[in-house]
Amino acid sequence: MMEKKILAAANFLKKRLSLPRAEIAIILGSGLGTFADTLETKKPRAAKEISFSKIPYFPPHSVEGHAGKFIFSKVENIPVYLLAGRVHYYEGKTMQEVTFPVRLLKKMGVTTLILTNAAGALNETYKPGEFMLIRDHINLMPEHPLRGKNWEKWGPRFPDLSDAYDEKYRKLAKKIAGEVSLVLHEGVYVASSGPSYETPAEVKMLRLLGADASAMSTVPEAIVARHQGMRVCGISCLTNMAAGITSQKPNHAEVLEVTKRSSQKFHPFLNRLIREIVYDQKMRKLV
Repeated sequence: MMEKKILAAANFLKKRLSLPRAEIAIILGSGLGTFADTLETKKPRAAKEISFSKIPYFPPHSVEGHAGKFIFSKVENIPVYLLAGRVHYYEGKTMQEVTFPVRLLKKMGVTTLILTNAAGALNETYKPGEFMLIRDHINLMPEHPLRGKNWEKWGPRFPDLSDAYDEKYRKLAKKIAGEVSLVLHEGVYVASSGPSYETPAEVKMLRLLGADASAMSTVPEAIVARHQGMRVCGISCLTNMAAGITSQKPNHAEVLEVTKRSSQKFHPFLNRLIREIVYDQKMRKLV
């Protein structure tokens, strides 16, 4: 049943938007959806974007700061699919709904997925407005996205996550960040269900576990992407210090404001990263 829903959504998008195949896709987290506005299009934007709500079986979203649009655009003539927003487990969705977009992107031919999010910093050396490249993750979600029957044509029953976030892409990202003067740390991301922010005691626990940043998304998407053989790059915009580290209390309005300010530096970095990833893909095909 799930496969039929994914196929219906993919066929709808290809027919409705006359989409060519894109091998790279980006899921834009809270406040980062403005990246889509910076990209070139050969037709009016209305012809190349569509609301999630109009895509068959696509789970609805309800969070401020997420535009809720599937967008096709180009980065210097490189076809790219963008999801301006995501659905979250805390919205009452199942993990199958949360990861439906990733299954859909795979069905449409995507081989590389860039995941972005807004996250709270647990590492005291980090500062709001900086970014963190995800090296690894800790999954504290109460439900696993691969729980239930496994479809072998999608991926193995027990997928390996020892390199969940592609090492080659992490090296590319760090190189580009240095060239564009973007502060990009590298660390461990922890995902919890939300929607409440962590308590100071929970923050202490997460730091003891080795986490550097915390939020409420990304990990289920990364797991399902790797299950399908997609290569993943994850990047967090650090919007605030987690509870108890400073006297300031986290809130969603602050998250959106920090991502808005930080996006001016993030956009050119992401453009360069896309170009470098596509170049790397071409070189691999020639080997």
